[in-house]
This record gives sequence, C-alpha cells and structure tokens, in this order.
Amino acid sequence: MSVQEYLEKHLLSRKIEEAVNAAVRAKAPDPVLFIAGHMRRAAPAVITRVRARQILDGHGAPAVEVELHTNKAVHRASAAGAGAPEGAAADAAGDSGRRKILARAVADAVRVINDKVSEALVGMDPQQQAQIDQAIMDLDKARHKAELGANAMLAVSIAACKAGAAEKEVPLYKHIADLVGKSAATIPVPAITVINGGKHAGNGLPIQEIMILPVGAKNFEESMQMGSETYHHLKDIILEKYGAESCNIGDHGGFAPNISSISEGLDLVIAAIERAGYNGRIKLAIDVAATDFCVGKKYDLEFKSTKKSGQNFKTADDMIEIYSQLCSEYPLVSIEQPFDKDDWEHSKKLTTLELCQVAGDDLLMSDPERIKRAVNEYTCNALVLKVNQVGTVTEAIEVAKQAKDAHWGVMVSHRSGDTEDSFIADLAVGAAAGQIKAGAPCRGECLTKYNQLLRIEEELGSEGVYAGENWRTASTS
Repeated sequence: MSVQEYLEKHLLSRKIEEAVNAAVRAKAPDPVLFIAGHMRRAAPAVITRVRARQILDGHGAPAVEVELHTNKAVHRASAAGAGAPEGAAADAAGDSGRRKILARAVADAVRVINDKVSEALVGMDPQQQAQIDQAIMDLDKARHKAELGANAMLAVSIAACKAGAAEKEVPLYKHIADLVGKSAATIPVPAITVINGGKHAGNGLPIQEIMILPVGAKNFEESMQMGSETYHHLKDIILEKYGAESCNIGDHGGFAPNISSISEGLDLVIAAIERAGYNGRIKLAIDVAATDFCVGKKYDLEFKSTKKSGQNFKTADDMIEIYSQLCSEYPLVSIEQPFDKDDWEHSKKLTTLELCQVAGDDLLMSDPERIKRAVNEYTCNALVLKVNQVGTVTEAIEVAKQAKDAHWGVMVSHRSGDTEDSFIADLAVGAAAGQIKAGAPCRGECLTKYNQLLRIEEELGSEGVYAGENWRTASTS
C-alpha cells in the first residue's frame, strides 16, 4: 500500500486539516501538542482488554486489582478483599485455612476476568457504564454473584468508570454525577473512626466503632483538621489514663483501649473533643455491629470477656433503653446496625423513636429488595452503602438513589481491610451522599479516601459545598 493509498483509506488528510484549523482557531501556543490532542480526542475510545492480578488489601489478605486497557490509556482499580470465607469448610479450616480458601477464590476471579470478562468487554465504549455493567452481570448468574464475586465485578466496573471519565475529560466525581443524572458538588461529612471494639479490636468493648462527625466545620479541609486533632488528643488521654499498651489500634485505625463500657468510650472521645476545643462542633456516631454478639434473641455485651458477670446479657428492648440513654447523654446522631441483621422489629422500634439516624448495614446489605422493605416498614432511615456488596457502579448508584428518594441518609462506606483505591471518595461526591465512612486518620487505605476528598474540594473551589449540618439531607439536585 502506497503512502497516498494509506492516507486516503484512513481519511488522514481531512482529519489533519481539521486539526490544523482547530489549532488556528484556538490560537494554540504549541500547535503540535494541540493537534496531537485534537486527533486523539477525535478517535473514540474502546476497551481493548482487561487484565487482573492478585494484590494485598489492608489486612494483608488477597484482593483483586484490575487494569482496563483502552486504545488510549490504562485505568487501574481494586476493590476491598472478598471477606472471610464462610460455611462448614471454612470453619473447619481455621484461620490459615480460610486464607488459603480466600486466595483460591481470588485466583479463580483473576482467571475469569482475564478470560471471560475481558472477552466480553473488548470493543465497548467506556463511557457506556450501564452497558458495561450489564455485560459483567450477564457473566455471573449465580445467587449473590457467587461465581465471579462482587469484589471482582466491582474492580472491573470501577476501572471502566475511570476510563469513561477520562474519555469525557472530566473528573471522576463529575462523571459519576452525570451517571446519577444530576449535578453534584456536595462534599460529605467524614465519619472518622477514633475508637475500635467488637471483632475489630482485642479490647472488651462490644461495639465495633465510635466515630466523630465534624458537622460544625466550615469545609472538608477543616473537618479533617478537627478530626485529626481530636484523634491525637484522644491518644494522649488514653496514654494518661490507661498507659502506652492501650494506644494500640484496631482494624479501622481507631484506638483500642482496654475498656468494656460504651459510655466509657464515649466519655474518652468527649474529653478529646473538649481538649481540642471543638465542643459543640463535633457529633458522635457508633457502629454497633450487633450481629456479632447476638445469641438467639439476646445480646451478649461481654462476648469477648473470659470472666462473664452475667449482668450484660440484654434483650433487644434492653438495648433500645441503652441507646435511648446514650442519645440523651451524648451528642450521638447516628447508630449503625443496632440489632441483629434479621431483627427488623426492634430496628423499626428504635427508628420510630426518632432519636437519631438509624443506619442499616447487615440489615440491608445494600440490597434493593431489603432496602425497599425497610422503606415500606420504616425499619431504618439511612443506608450504609458498601459498593462491593452490590457488585457494579451502576447498581451502587441505583441503591443510593433508592435511599435518597426515600429521604434517607446515605453513608458511603469503606470495608474492613480495604484497598488503597479512593473510588468511594468520588462516589460520595458524585452521588451527593453527604456522609462518608473511611476509618481513622492514620492507615494508608483510609487516608487515600480522605486525601482524595481534599483534592476534590480544592478543585471544586467555590462551587463545592460542605454538607456540614445538612449531612443527612444532602441533595443531588
């Protein structure tokens, strides 16, 4: 093929002329660079392949990372580890056996992505998120996405979302807002972990987390300053009161002092807030994770103790009394998973008291059908959105919209042992969630989300609005 034939076949002469004319109109200071960019944008992006590998999550457990290749660039994403394997085989295997089971599951997911998923997505436009996600879902018809795995599916979906944003030449959060169908410039209030307990720490505290919400900050930057200062003052208070051995941290980076009382933990946090000088500007939240210590229909508040007093085995109604008292004594504005995952009755009882936000985690599992039931029965009034429970970006957006349409709060949440991917920061802004839960201001997989939000706020400038006191009612309009 001659040069002339090649030029004519690909219409290069016309395309180059158009690019040159565009450079002249733009008065480009560097015409070569401008023309190269113009021609690059003129060619539509298509997915050329998808490659996966095993990486380590925040717990050092196997997780899936995906590189989605287009004809223009490579986009990388990862999702939180697949979680602890369940079932009789996993129980019999012990901790080391569970890790091997998880590693095999991740290895299987990597093979499926490199073979089936890559083949299914080649040639697709990365801007068509819904079509890509549907193609991914079509490959896994198993219940709860058990064949491919929600984590593996999500990693591919997030990588495609990043590619779509790049093709549109807009920030990721703006692309997500476009997918939601509304404009969004709301920066969420961080629910910052400061004390860990439950199964996420080796102390006697039954609940999983105590968090602080700097709702009185003027912007996100100040909210992180307030949160970080309070966190470090808390360390000093714990050191003074309990000694250096109590300054160890739990799974989410919160301190794990040797305490067993919820009130004692809240008192420590209040003291830290006061020492930092932010009294009245920071609210409290707790993640009870009550399923972890539910025995039958009662709750064992001493489930981690080797010397049980027998005085802390509570009924669900007892727990409601405890929560009511805590809400009256502390600036407690949110309680996550206050009862067992299947205790709809008492979650409804607590919600109807309207003491605070009642956020469904295990109760809802980010599942549209369970959310629909909870909305109809007024079982809770907020969604804890964990995107890897859903499986794809499209599905995550849909459940966030479902919760918003019910006038619920939406708390976009990381997972225990998350990866360093910061996608949920962009999701929280793009979906105007108003709340984000990403752990303490210390661990790398936590800080990457908070740091991304700092960048987003700087980029938005005066257009960005910190949710602040409107953390539960942030709007996507």
